[in-house]
Amino acid sequence: MPFDYLACPACNTPVKSYRNPIPTVDIIIQQGGGIILIRRKFAPLGWALPGGFVDYGESLEQAAIREAREETGLEISELLLLGCYSDPARDSRLHTISTVFVANGHGLPRAGDDAASLQLFPVDALPHHLCFDHRLILDDYLKFRLKINRLKTEGEQAEVQSYPA
Repeated sequence: MPFDYLACPACNTPVKSYRNPIPTVDIIIQQGGGIILIRRKFAPLGWALPGGFVDYGESLEQAAIREAREETGLEISELLLLGCYSDPARDSRLHTISTVFVANGHGLPRAGDDAASLQLFPVDALPHHLCFDHRLILDDYLKFRLKINRLKTEGEQAEVQSYPA
């Protein structure tokens, strides 16, 4: 059970109060040209990115791999950091800070753990209403994809210009 303060070991007087945000991870799993979303089994109900709380002694990357496996049955690779989301209101249950990764999924998706079901959504047909701040995260992801695609295209054009046939 979490504690609200540290106590003096000699007299048990409260010394300092701590209320820290809880670290979480979310994973944008790309597979088959789409994104895997889960339908949450527990409140808040609705569509969400796979993810969850970081366990003590676990790195953020390890937590992402574990949560992806638990909720989707998928192994993930090529983890890329999309960003961190820390709005105190992002989760109505408590203050969380989410580190969001983009990864490629491998295997046959199947819902597990906190996921009642899952679905592969095309990137141009993602649900508008999502749990937490996942709509904002996916909007950032779509901007990120456009930027990466533009850089790849510019790089290919530069390569063609550098090496004429």
